[in-house]
Amino acid sequence: MTAPSDNLRINGDRLWDSLMEMAEIGPGVRGGNNRQTLTDDDAKGRALFQKWCEEAGLTMGVDKMGNMFARREGTDPDALPVYMGSHLDTQPTGGRYDGVLGVLGGLEVIRTLNDRDIKTKHPIVVVNWTNEEGTRFAPAMLASGVFAGVHDLDWAYAREDAEGKTVGDELKRIGWVGDEEVGDRKMHAMFELHIEQGPILEDEGVDIGVVTHGQGLKWLQVTLTGKESHTGSTPMPKRRNAGLGMARVTELVHEVAMDYQPDAVGAIGHVEVYPNSRNIIPGKTVFTIDIRSPDKATLDEMDDRIRDGIDTICDALQISGEVEQVGHFDPVTFDEGCVSKVRDAAERLGYSHRNIVSGAGHDACWVNRVAPTSMIMCPCVDGLSHNEDEKIFPEWATAGADVLLHAVLESAEVTG
Repeated sequence: MTAPSDNLRINGDRLWDSLMEMAEIGPGVRGGNNRQTLTDDDAKGRALFQKWCEEAGLTMGVDKMGNMFARREGTDPDALPVYMGSHLDTQPTGGRYDGVLGVLGGLEVIRTLNDRDIKTKHPIVVVNWTNEEGTRFAPAMLASGVFAGVHDLDWAYAREDAEGKTVGDELKRIGWVGDEEVGDRKMHAMFELHIEQGPILEDEGVDIGVVTHGQGLKWLQVTLTGKESHTGSTPMPKRRNAGLGMARVTELVHEVAMDYQPDAVGAIGHVEVYPNSRNIIPGKTVFTIDIRSPDKATLDEMDDRIRDGIDTICDALQISGEVEQVGHFDPVTFDEGCVSKVRDAAERLGYSHRNIVSGAGHDACWVNRVAPTSMIMCPCVDGLSHNEDEKIFPEWATAGADVLLHAVLESAEVTG
């Protein structure tokens, strides 16, 4: 096997130009993107990606969830492929790089191999996973979840958006239902390049995050029920205030997360208050709690403490409470061999690096169940993501793709 030269680098300008051209599809209102899954703009982004892949000599396969697999052949037809990629769909007010960098960074790796006429034993495949964001159709990482056997295909097809449209119907409408069975593909390994979506790398001036773990997650939907009454005429001791209960639970979640530092997090996100009138004490609140930790025992302890705390709060305020788990995945430990390849690549190339835990869910978290997997992270300005102001610099994108190139080549085995 021929080792890749340490001076082998991707074409950073070409990668950046591709990112900017893709960002023209589904533009946001202030410089980001609104290219939600299975919309007409998603179809346009897919078509552009397919065009670029065909120009790079890749063959495209599509499965029944619309996952796109662009393949470069290896010298051994029996060797399992090495995969790399992420997703092209965005949040409604998303940035230009979340997910997209991983897909187009993978394409740039292929272009660089073509430029240098580098051959590998294992085929290499660039993948675009369908509906990673989960913003239009819940849950997130839907298609990679079907691929990994976490979700059933028919169940995934039946997911509805706010207008009652289903995944299955919208896949057909935009013309991206493939004929491959989901999950039939076998992988030698997979690498996902992604922006950090947090502030650690930028704050510490580090080029590359070597992702060792992904945080486990629990989403708890809480319903607190009190009694609606007039804000002006109801004496304070007589109130059964569901809004006050939600406020105290908000503090509870923060306190619990702070007790499990440095890696645990927790917050209340989606909130509904009834009847949501300025002069009526809330009689009902419905809200979601998002708690995360890379350690399963910690995640379970946080869950138990929050549930116990909600019971205590409800008793004190004479309100009732219900807690339903509406989302969950266990913490992820990425493959040691793949993680080492990422770390070794950063070291060889002279990029500063540190181990890091992914605070967000990614397609790699599901794929890790069925194949050796790892992630590479680059910084993003102020750690801002899922926001149109999301920003990275060309040199950050280049460094991440350089490390991706070398990690993939070490896994795919250079033959010439």
